[in-house]
Amino acid sequence: MAVRMMTVGVAGLGAAGGAVAARLLAGAEGLRLGAVSVRDEARARAALPGFEGPFLAPDALHAVCDVVVECLPPALFRTVAEPTLKAGRIFMPLSVGQLLAHWDLVALAEAHGGRIVAPTGALLGFDAVRAVAEGEVRSVTMVTRKPPAGLAGAPWLVRNAIDIDNLAAPLRVYQGSVREGALGFPANLNVAAALSLAGVGPDRTLLEVWADPTVDRNTHSISVEADSARFSMTIENVPSPGNPRTGRITALSVIAALRSLVSPLRVGS
Repeated sequence: MAVRMMTVGVAGLGAAGGAVAARLLAGAEGLRLGAVSVRDEARARAALPGFEGPFLAPDALHAVCDVVVECLPPALFRTVAEPTLKAGRIFMPLSVGQLLAHWDLVALAEAHGGRIVAPTGALLGFDAVRAVAEGEVRSVTMVTRKPPAGLAGAPWLVRNAIDIDNLAAPLRVYQGSVREGALGFPANLNVAAALSLAGVGPDRTLLEVWADPTVDRNTHSISVEADSARFSMTIENVPSPGNPRTGRITALSVIAALRSLVSPLRVGS
């Protein structure tokens, strides 16, 4: 039995946001879809038959919702984050990489009693990374491999004139810190930003990005060396229909994170 009922607002109905909203509308104990923010209300109503809640601007969702889930283009991140946190609500971002560029939002949340809850998204092993970070961590490395279509148009590729069309073999397109990588691939590397925040930070977390025509899934491999443990993990995510940049597991991760806010039993940190 859920401890309480929480009302959830979803900003953006793309691949992840649409799946989250539909799952909430279908029924999730302790959670209710309270409001949605979209550009095309008619299209959204068709996608969410039976939804009777309001369609609001991103900066108004906090007025009727306990939790606001951000599923917007990176440029609109602060539009929903700032008013949500000022209202003392829970802000759940999918564009986690944007936190690195808007770190003042953490202080804003503290000042107003809000919370930022980053779901694990398309990654795994956060509990282990958070645990070893309580001790001494020597290194955290993440290698991401995506089909070229999932990286197309990334600012890093455009800025450095890297052509990933018609690749015959895997091509490493980035190597460096998560901080710089998250800025260069804002629609692709939110998982890397979340990993860095769970562990040793965006400057010490190392990242490789590969455009790989031999894979059909978004693949992330993590290696961690610490004084308490050494481990490595790999996850292969099925891309969402219509958006190869986002894995299907991302929306499910959001639902799991929301459930953890209301369930009387929580497993994992």
